[in-house]
Amino acid sequence: MTTETPRPSEPTGSGRRPAWTKLALASLTALLLGALGSFLVVRATTSTSVADTGADAGFSRDMQTHHRQAVEMAFIIRDRTDDAAVRTLAYDIATSQQQQAGQMYGWLVQWGLPQTAPRGPMAWADDGDTSQRSADGMPAMMPGMATDQQLDELRTARGVEAERIFLRLMIDHHRGGVAMAEAALADAKTPEVRTLAGAIDRAQTTEIELMTSMLADRN
Repeated sequence: MTTETPRPSEPTGSGRRPAWTKLALASLTALLLGALGSFLVVRATTSTSVADTGADAGFSRDMQTHHRQAVEMAFIIRDRTDDAAVRTLAYDIATSQQQQAGQMYGWLVQWGLPQTAPRGPMAWADDGDTSQRSADGMPAMMPGMATDQQLDELRTARGVEAERIFLRLMIDHHRGGVAMAEAALADAKTPEVRTLAGAIDRAQTTEIELMTSMLADRN
């Protein structure tokens, strides 16, 4: 079943007139890129075993977690603003990333691997940088993830201020997602992971450009 994205209506009370054509084209491009990757990799087709500590399994686990926070932020901003452009963007992020997270969950099931990692986050892409590691020497968190304090700030803001916080956090979040996708493209072995990583890279790069423009309009 497909869900039609609601058409944005003119925001009220803000005095702003967003560039609807630019928003629509950027959103459509991102959705089509994500949909293409989804269509190609609905089911894992790998016939060989997938290593529990390799990039394919690690990316599938960590990107699920990364996507879940993006969906959480999208739902938060939906209730903190009446701006149609931001709400449409949040809807696109939530729907596409929920679907992709479900795919990655399913791959791990098909590969016979647990959903939890045997090592810390991003250990599959460890480049030797110790600046972001915890006391046990493992990576402390995935790139671009918002802190609990930042999420609390988003929850307590409203209107334009909430929009600014959301856009800043999601730009950083997407940049982290792109970095993870590029790491998977460099090291993943399975065609399904490489295909989805490429789709995420392209779609989130497009959305970063869109959100940067939207943030500039609100500053």
